[in-house]
Amino acid sequence: MKKFIKTAALLLALALMLAGCVKVDVTDNEEKPGEAVTTETDSATDTETYGASLEELTANTVNGTITLETGETINFELYPDLAPKTVENFVKLANEGFYEGTIFHRVISGFMIQGGGYDADLNAKEADSIVGEFTDNGFTNELPHARGVLSMARTNDPDSASSQFFIMHADAPHLDGLYAAFGKVTDEESLAVVDSIAAAETETVVPGVFEDVPVTPIVIKSVTIDE
Repeated sequence: MKKFIKTAALLLALALMLAGCVKVDVTDNEEKPGEAVTTETDSATDTETYGASLEELTANTVNGTITLETGETINFELYPDLAPKTVENFVKLANEGFYEGTIFHRVISGFMIQGGGYDADLNAKEADSIVGEFTDNGFTNELPHARGVLSMARTNDPDSASSQFFIMHADAPHLDGLYAAFGKVTDEESLAVVDSIAAAETETVVPGVFEDVPVTPIVIKSVTIDE
């Protein structure tokens, strides 16, 4: 069955590439730590948060939990004053049950774990794109991509983030200002779960399309937001 899924995924990827419409997920120009992305954008500058400190912009929090099918949990907090559109979108998708059955499909130890876009058979789940609330796109967002921080995956288009997110396994300052960081993991037990996911055995299913995929699917049972 797994061989069939890999073959089907390969054929689909080849067809998409021939059609010129492959959508590269996550941090596609900085697959390895130490590389960086530079972008140009005509997006309007967000002036509402200029002048506020990072401490002020992260004082108000929305809390929630990612529960895996194994029963393990990752507790997190989100910062609606720092990245309001990003947090609103994530909360909306979580409350709609969008993330149920999705997987962490890209796992790189010492960098990050990424999920929220595919099911265990690597079928894509689509969601509407949102504006990229990060400094290089004209927004005030100085939250560093440190261990445990949540941030939004995107393509080279600065406003292409939708449902996919990643959690930093280790500090990656080369991402700062280039991706919409919007929250962080809140306790050591949850960070231990991130470490466990990051340590998973991975494989390349389709070169250039599905790489660093856990051999055993790491499935999200639910993402819940505290009332």
